[in-house]
Amino acid sequence: MTKPSVLFVCVHNAGRSQMAAGWLRHLAGDAVEVRSAGSAPAETVNPAAVEAMREVGVDITDQTPKLLEYATAESSDVIVTMGCGDACPVFPGKRYEDWQLADPAGKGVAAVRPIRDEIRRRVELLLAELAPAA
Repeated sequence: MTKPSVLFVCVHNAGRSQMAAGWLRHLAGDAVEVRSAGSAPAETVNPAAVEAMREVGVDITDQTPKLLEYATAESSDVIVTMGCGDACPVFPGKRYEDWQLADPAGKGVAAVRPIRDEIRRRVELLLAELAPAA
């Protein structure tokens, strides 16, 4: 069996989707292919998201916001959206999850921590379903 691929999508690909991708890479290692993108990517990853993840030992400093590409979505097994609404393409037969999470844009690290922790909880549940042996 090939390893599953998960695509995390939010509008700017600077906060929520970057934290989710960071968590999944950290928790799954090589068991899952991790992707993230945005419908209108920002210039850089949110510094408060970077700091919040650094606090828990997950480094996302090397990540850059990427534009959501049709081919990336089409080739992903699971697509997790976070507030991108109609900008996210829908492909028949794909597993979709829409995570309603506060947007960390413009917030300080103290406000981002609870979002980070909720994302970890959801990523752990997703990982348990994707790779029970991982």
